[in-house]
Amino acid sequence: MYLVTGATGTVGRAVVDQLLAAGLPVRAITRRPEAADLPAGVEVVRADLGDPDSLPPALVGVRKAFLSTTGTEIPRHDANLAFAAVAAGVEHIVKLSSGRAGDPAATDPIPAWHRAGEDAVRASGIAWTMVRPMGFMSNALHWARSVRESSTVRAPFGHGRIAVVDPHDIAAVSVAALIEPGHAGRVYVLTGPQALSPGEQTAIIAEIIGRPLRFEEISPEAAEADLLRFGVAPEMAAAIMALRATALESFTSTVHPTVADVTGRSPRTFREWALENRAQFTAA
Repeated sequence: MYLVTGATGTVGRAVVDQLLAAGLPVRAITRRPEAADLPAGVEVVRADLGDPDSLPPALVGVRKAFLSTTGTEIPRHDANLAFAAVAAGVEHIVKLSSGRAGDPAATDPIPAWHRAGEDAVRASGIAWTMVRPMGFMSNALHWARSVRESSTVRAPFGHGRIAVVDPHDIAAVSVAALIEPGHAGRVYVLTGPQALSPGEQTAIIAEIIGRPLRFEEISPEAAEADLLRFGVAPEMAAAIMALRATALESFTSTVHPTVADVTGRSPRTFREWALENRAQFTAA
């Protein structure tokens, strides 16, 4: 049995789909099974990574686990899962981490939280693989509403470039690490084939949807205010902005060959991702 946490998220759902496509048994844990909307072949179990007592029943019979956590509780949630996995006899944990977790200069919250989570998984003694995407192509979906309503993309740090990667490629590497031998103890930094600025991504989206778009660089303060206005907690909003600022560093624009090395195929381009998600930017 393969356990997937974060199964309703972008990467977690892709991991679920790819495991099912390989004909493997999948169990997903969620706090709200009734709202999970997962494929019929998935065993959906109610559990909460913040409640250690809920985890042992969910781990019965599990051999390998995909661990995806977000937010300020990443270290505690990762430690809770790792501790319960030891007791359940889980053989291997693949953790979705941060591309900058391995950057010693990255002291801002999100890579620091993931670094602590990685430490907890390693300390468990279970075989592990760390998957560290540098940035998600799917983050561009945050612009979908303004693209539809005003043909405008607004973002800070307009000169920064990130070698963003398609979530499906992140999932493909994660699934390979779960089902193939030889991935234990490996750290995989994942990128797409090209580093892009927000303006360059905007130009590609405009090409795909067939109408001109305007990119407007906004201040970090305005971007953080937008996050707060949409209900993001202040601590998390500050952490997101600190991570966004790293787009100005060379570390985030370095292209890594890992997706091709692990899966045997080239990572998808941002243009391919945008074409697949075209409806998100055009639907009413």
